Parts: sequence; structure tokens; C-alpha cells
Amino acid sequence: MLDFLNDILWSKVLIALLIIVGVGFTIASRFVQFRYFGRMFRILSASQAFKHDKYGHLSSFQALVLSVAGRVGGGNIAGVAVAITLGGPGAIFWMWVVGLMGMATSYLECTLAQAYKRSEPDGTYRGGPAYYISHGLGHSWKWLAGVYSVLLLVTFGLGFTALQSYSVATSFGDAFGVPVLYTGIGLAIVVGLIIFGGVKRIARVSEVLVPIMAGSYILIALVVLALNLAEIPGVIALIVKSAFGLEPAIGGGIGAAIMLGVKRGLFSNEAGLGSAPNVAAVAYVPHPASQGIVQAFSVFIDTLIICSSTAFIILLSGAWDPASGADVGGVALTQTALADHVGEWGRSFVSIALMLFGFSTMLYNYYLGENSLNFFSNENKHLFNAFRIAVIALICWGATTDLGTAFAFADVTMGLLALVNLVTLILLFRTGLRLMRDFDGQLKGGNPQPVFDPGRFSDLDIDLKAWEIEPEDIRRAQQKAGGNGD
Repeated sequence: MLDFLNDILWSKVLIALLIIVGVGFTIASRFVQFRYFGRMFRILSASQAFKHDKYGHLSSFQALVLSVAGRVGGGNIAGVAVAITLGGPGAIFWMWVVGLMGMATSYLECTLAQAYKRSEPDGTYRGGPAYYISHGLGHSWKWLAGVYSVLLLVTFGLGFTALQSYSVATSFGDAFGVPVLYTGIGLAIVVGLIIFGGVKRIARVSEVLVPIMAGSYILIALVVLALNLAEIPGVIALIVKSAFGLEPAIGGGIGAAIMLGVKRGLFSNEAGLGSAPNVAAVAYVPHPASQGIVQAFSVFIDTLIICSSTAFIILLSGAWDPASGADVGGVALTQTALADHVGEWGRSFVSIALMLFGFSTMLYNYYLGENSLNFFSNENKHLFNAFRIAVIALICWGATTDLGTAFAFADVTMGLLALVNLVTLILLFRTGLRLMRDFDGQLKGGNPQPVFDPGRFSDLDIDLKAWEIEPEDIRRAQQKAGGNGD
């Protein structure tokens, strides 16, 4: 049954919806993910003006690194290897396509999450798909928001937390001989110390951890590329040819390449799932589109940079040889490939990278679970503490348990998450374009830092209190963005 549902969702329904939303919004928005690619850096610079507000909200940069912490996980190391093993090098091409189109999808969903975010009694924000479903589509759709929240809790808050623990513990055990139980206990203790501090502590840890772990992995990939400069054009040609079935007997053919590329691309960058908008909504920004642009860049980091790093490490090595029939895949393939380039210490490097990626993802998954619970029970501290204890227990249990069936179940629930969110994005397509055009119009009018005026969107169910922006923050942001602060 799980295989049947996975086949229906991933090989038929979701591919169609991803194309409709990703390609459709790319065209309708005049390629927003490329038009504003350079502006993203100015937005991040201007976001520093919002770091000192009276409520201590997360800045746009903190929301970015927190979302990257979630997007960058085992899928970037093990998932890419699985895609190459089963779908051939062509799967990487389709993963790139999903990433580029996913940037537009992420822009849309994160912009909507910002627009419909709600202010909490302590001055912080909550938001995400459940909120833009219930407030964007109307009260009659609140049941769908509830369904989404349950799926989010089951998939990320519970299922993926255990799966990440299993991946990290087994990889660490293979590399260093550490018993999986000890790794699980260690992870549980560290994660517990962080999540009991709430989203602000998670963001502070991610702000330090994510640049280090992502930067180190990209650096080692650049070393591999430098060692194999002459072979790079051939590998790129192999990827493109395999994507269209022009390389026989590699992977599972063009169908497998497309399905694995789409599936692993979405699994890795999560564009369209609606997971990242839960984090994007927390940021204190001057305009919803500002955070949409920044979150589009997080998809680029995940898929076009980090996933590609793994792909080139594998394809430039002698470890990947489909003609040999050797059954090497997943993390083991990435470890063997890097060891082929730099020596045996490469295996340990991959294990440490996987541990850091998995650790950061567990923090992110916890927050998604907390946010889904908050939709049903607003800021219930006892409920949150019970969930935190459950997460700690799941990390210990997941590290010691073979979760093969759970992987298939998680694929189904993740597919259902994407289904609900993508249908919602289609229904809110016009609203997303309105928000984008408001941002565009202010830039054309000479405002270097567009500011959201909810009064211009009085027909939408927007929380006015969530858009009370301090005038001095606006002035500082305008100055950093190139204005005169008037």
C-alpha cells in the first residue's frame, strides 16, 4: 500500500503540481527568483537594522540560516547518492530543475507566510501554511489547516526526527565504532538543552553552526573539483545526456531519473512542502516579499550548491561504477567517493558532516512540530514541554531502531504535505502576485526599502499588530539599502 501511494503521489500528482506552481509562478512573476537574486544580499544587509527591536524578533538572516539548517540534511549526502544509484546521473539534472523552479515556489509560500503571520501575546510571531490556509482561504478551510498541521507534526516533528537520529547514529557508528545507543543519548542531551530554550536559542545555535557546516562541505567539494578540473565538462555532459535517456544502461532510465530527481530534490530543498514558511514567518521584516526573496536563496544553497557538491564528489570518483554491479549506495557511496579523492579521512569527514547536518535538521524539525501544536493550542507551555520530552525520547529510540518501513511512511506523509500546500498555493496564486507587485511598485517609485502597508490590503485577513514596524528600524534599513532614510 505504501509503495502504491508513493508511486501515485511522486510519479504523477506531485510532478504535475510542482510544474504548475513552480513554472507557473516563475512565468507570472517574470522570473522573480532570478530578477531579485542580487537584491537578496542587500536585503540581508538591511536586515541587520532589525536585529535590535524591542521584542528580540529573529532577523531575516537568522530565519535564513534556520531554514537552511532544515533544508540541508541527510538528503544532501545520502539522498543524492541514492538518486544517482537508482536514477543515474540524469537524476541530478532534474534535481537542478526542481531547485530552480522551487526557488519561485519557496518565494511564493514564504511571502504568503509573512503576510498572514499572527502576533503572539509576547510580541513574537507564528505563521506558516496552516495560517495562510485558515486566514488566506477563509474560515471554511480551517479543517484543511488542521489536516496540514497534523501531517506536519507526524512527518517532521516525530517521523523525521527519529529518521535523522537513525541516519546519524548508524553513520557515526560505521565510521568511528561508537555504539548507536551512545550516539543517540549524546544527541538527545544536546538537542534537549537547545530546544528547551525555544526558537530564539535554536536560531542562535543555527546562526553559528550552519555557516560552519555548509562552508566546510562546500570547501571540500571545491578541493575535489580543483583536483579533477579536466573531468568536469565530461561529468556535466553525462548528467545532461542521462537526464534525457541518451546514456544507456545507467541507472533506471529516463523515468527513474525524473522521478528520483524530483523526489530527492523536493525531499532535500523542501520547496512546496510548506515546512520552511513556518520559520520564514517568524522573522521581523519590512515587507513579506523581502523574506520570500531570501528564502528563495536558501533553496539555491541547498540544491544548486550543496546537493551538487555531493553529486560531483561521487561522479568524479572511481567509487561510482554502474558497470561493476557493486551494491554501494547511500552514505557509503559518498564516503567511498570522497575517500577516493582525498584519502581515508574523507570517510570520517562525511560522517561528521552528516552528523552536523542531521543535528541541525533535528532542531528545525522540533520547531516545525512545535508550530503545528501551537496552531491547535496557542502557546501551551505544558504541551510544548511534553513534546520536547517526546522528541528527546524519539532521538534515543530512533538511533537504535531499523526504520525501513518508517522511511516509506514518511515519504507518503511528506507527499500529502506537499499536496495540501501546493493546492493552497494555486488558490492563493493571485494574492502572492499582488504582494510581489506591491514590492516591485515601491522599488520603481524610488523606495530602496519597500515597506508593507496592510491598509492597502484591507480585503485580506491580515493581523495588523504583526505589521507594527518601528520607524527607526525602517530608517536604518533604508540607509543600509541605499536610501537617505527620509
